[in-house]
Amino acid sequence: MQTIISISNLWAGYEKETILEDINLTIQELDFLGIIGPNGGGKTTLLKVLLGLIKPWRGEVSILGQTVQKGRELVGYVPQFVECDRSFPITVGEVVKMGRLSSKKLWQGYSKKDELRVDKALDSVGMLALKKRSIAELSGGQRQRVYIARALAVEPRLLILDEPTASVDPQMRASIFSLLQELNEWMTILIISHDLGTLSTYVKSIGCLNRRLYYHGQKSLTTAMLEQVYC
Repeated sequence: MQTIISISNLWAGYEKETILEDINLTIQELDFLGIIGPNGGGKTTLLKVLLGLIKPWRGEVSILGQTVQKGRELVGYVPQFVECDRSFPITVGEVVKMGRLSSKKLWQGYSKKDELRVDKALDSVGMLALKKRSIAELSGGQRQRVYIARALAVEPRLLILDEPTASVDPQMRASIFSLLQELNEWMTILIISHDLGTLSTYVKSIGCLNRRLYYHGQKSLTTAMLEQVYC
């Protein structure tokens, strides 16, 4: 089984403030890893390192055996909150098509292949029938599915999500996690979430992060483990 993410002795932060201390983490192909931890514990900083947005102070990070800069091309990312300007006339299909921009030169237009990839991504999240619908007409949960489709349009090997269900109701939350379980049949997933109850139902393993990675393994956590991270 291929190693998707390898992190060894990672230290990172901002200016003189250390946020991540000696992180060691290996994520294998088709893992579904949820990471929990308190605010300010380094979850977002870890994502920024994996996305190549900040450079580690020291340590090694690789994605699919490549540098973060090269491996980033094989990563789909769904941010925590995507603002939707309801007055802007953009369709669901056009939003997802934006996911193809990273693979293009400035002067290149969209190809037939791009259209097929958009349709495939929308179909995989159950939103193909709404391809021509305005994004402003969708519910919060439907929009989140569209943003997942946009990440899938890059044909990633790894899908990273930052609090993807923070603004949806419990029913839609369960629907999105069920979708992620289906995607996990052929894709590795890393998700940041505060919702331990939901995570423990759907993911395969959990990591507890508070500057240091205190636990990474099966999804069953003891009270003592949680106290070590949150107290």
